[in-house]
Amino acid sequence: MIHPNSEKNPHLPFGDQQNALFYGKDILSVNQFDRNGLEYIFGVAHEMREMVSRVGSFDLLKGKILANLFYEPSTRTSSSFIAAMERLGGSVISINEVQYSSVSKGESLPDTIRTLECYADVIVLRHPETGASSLAAQYAKKPVINAGDGVGEHPTQALLDLYTILEELGKVDGVTVTLLGDLKYGRTVHSLARLLSLFGVRINYVSPGILKMPSEVIETLEAQNIEQMEFETLDEVLPSTDVLYVTRVQKERFDDIDAYESVKSAYVITPDTMKAARDDMILMHPLPRVGEISREVDDDPRAAYFRQMEYGLYVRMALLAMVLGKA
Repeated sequence: MIHPNSEKNPHLPFGDQQNALFYGKDILSVNQFDRNGLEYIFGVAHEMREMVSRVGSFDLLKGKILANLFYEPSTRTSSSFIAAMERLGGSVISINEVQYSSVSKGESLPDTIRTLECYADVIVLRHPETGASSLAAQYAKKPVINAGDGVGEHPTQALLDLYTILEELGKVDGVTVTLLGDLKYGRTVHSLARLLSLFGVRINYVSPGILKMPSEVIETLEAQNIEQMEFETLDEVLPSTDVLYVTRVQKERFDDIDAYESVKSAYVITPDTMKAARDDMILMHPLPRVGEISREVDDDPRAAYFRQMEYGLYVRMALLAMVLGKA
């Protein structure tokens, strides 16, 4: 369930009980959510999608300011939060090159966060160290949203991934999800697997031996009685897969370049690969891709990864509106 953080939420707004659960809260981990909370988020995201389709932008968050603080390079996550805030009528302080900020002078993360919240109403943080968002939230009086911390979690990506499955397939329960590629360092699959554990799903893990899903994730899902299986090849599980979720092998996470070279092209999805897949399967990827899905696959109607990016806009609009009490 959503864990309240009462010191950040002294005055609940009028409105329904679910909205009160999110107002003023940090979004740090998928472990915060239960199915009721997810249903509410996705309901608001659907409303945002309808509003964008009809009018483009609106003034729901007029007068509110987002501090978008990224210590790592990002295109999709950073841009989608900026677009989400601006679609809602708010403003953005964008900090994408921390080497040009006071961080380069040795300023600590807590001091940076406490400074930015003097100017902003909500802070979105991407950081290379696992647990950085939780640390930031300890010092912030304003809501902090985790936009990815090291190899730990990426909760907003997992939310948009789950929303994509729901929108594309119409359900999550009963679905077979195959996670393919870098499962060791891929924070997107760590968070998605934990969210999927709230549903009656089956999960296949396909990866090279050195990039297997961490044991703590598997053990967490075992405790939820989720059916899980591990493989090193895709052929065996592809025909029964409803969702194929591909991840890139992340060169920046490797200390040994030879180890990276040995696995970087372990799996490549091509039109020939898709011939063995179900007609109603969807192919997902958090992007960027670096060769693990050929461009010839883009025209396949089952290729959902760019639609996935659009769904992310609506989910992040929903989260910003909810933590600022305007859902």
